[in-house]
Amino acid sequence: MTITAGPYHQGSRQVQDRAGVRELADHVGRSIGPGIREVAAAFLARQPTLVVGAADAAGRIWASLLTGAPGFVRATGPGRVSVAGGVPDGDPLAEALATPGTPLGTIALDPRTRRRMRLNGILEPTPRGFAVEAGEVFSNCPKYLQQREPVEVLWDGPGVVRRGGALTPDQARGVRAADTFFIATAAGDGADASHRGGNPGFVEVLSPTELAWPDYAGNAMFLTLGNLVEEPRAGLLFPDWETGRTLQLTGRARTEYGPDGSRTVRFTIEGTVEAEHPGRLRWSAPDYSPANPPVPHRGRTTT
Repeated sequence: MTITAGPYHQGSRQVQDRAGVRELADHVGRSIGPGIREVAAAFLARQPTLVVGAADAAGRIWASLLTGAPGFVRATGPGRVSVAGGVPDGDPLAEALATPGTPLGTIALDPRTRRRMRLNGILEPTPRGFAVEAGEVFSNCPKYLQQREPVEVLWDGPGVVRRGGALTPDQARGVRAADTFFIATAAGDGADASHRGGNPGFVEVLSPTELAWPDYAGNAMFLTLGNLVEEPRAGLLFPDWETGRTLQLTGRARTEYGPDGSRTVRFTIEGTVEAEHPGRLRWSAPDYSPANPPVPHRGRTTT
């Protein structure tokens, strides 16, 4: 993301000021830097998955899931991460991850320990995959992370199952049942990938082309919502933890503010990719985060 004074651009500052948390954001923002500490390097080396966010050649933003044996993501310098392999065949970010200079956001999330780490930077293709020169490295708290254990790696699967411009009824049911998704955003010359979690039902399907979810209280940085102020394009990734399937959505998002200070993000879908790739990882049933707010009862929605 575009850097002004410190780690925040004007979009994030606008949301921070509206929420009255600029001082807290400045304090939290001191943890953001380009260096990868030893504990962060060790964390990355243990992860079997990595979520990446970037724009495709048409400017649409997607979030994609990479999977590999632990060690496929590793720090190879004080500000550089190397990734072996890449996205599966047919993934909408395949070209972007082979293009030098692509702004890339990444998030490594470990459901086993409820820990997560974000690293944003510039991509450089390598003979074995790609590397990222880090511009921003930081960890987030375990709020809204569901705890899970890996079960098995599945090597069968047809790859991309379906592409479209709206949710099918089955996809809509999967979104309503989701307790986790990832969101990719961009602004200026940077990209970011972040996590959203809650009890099933926290994402509302308003129609086959529109979703909504509450923006729960977090770390006060407002990197995602700040990016959306400057650039409404975004990508969502819904993992099906039980089967290893993924649902990727691209579209545009906007934040609505309630009179009580609450925030709701509305997302308009412009493209979908559902996939069941060989090498996908299945996880156990969740132990929901105690921080998850209750989901209000809602009336019937379409789809």
